[in-house]
Amino acid sequence: MKRYVYGYLATGAAFLVLDMIWLTLSASRLYRPVIGEIMADTVNLPAAVAFYLIYLTGVFVLAILPAAENNSWKRLLVHAAVFGFCAYATYDLTNQATLKVWSTTITLIDLSWGTFVTTVAASVGFLALRATR
Repeated sequence: MKRYVYGYLATGAAFLVLDMIWLTLSASRLYRPVIGEIMADTVNLPAAVAFYLIYLTGVFVLAILPAAENNSWKRLLVHAAVFGFCAYATYDLTNQATLKVWSTTITLIDLSWGTFVTTVAASVGFLALRATR
């Protein structure tokens, strides 16, 4: 059980650090010029925490654990990339379909980011899980 906790926490730490760097660097350059009028002035912390906990559970259950069954990096990378792409596509394409201010550029950049950050964070979690056998 301890190894699962370490794997989950390592996944979360990696995702959170990378996402905070991304959001700090891209919010004013990418998002604010296009969707600034609908952006909140401050982050809704309970909603953000809920997102991270739920998202990380999805990454852990749908990418890391299946890969750990076979100790398969290939399975991890494919599952993590597909999960990240699909999750971010759900958000971005829904916004693009329903919001006047959403752009294809944001969708494409976000899909790339979601695929990348999910795959990297899952890889860190997978390494932590393997290291604590």
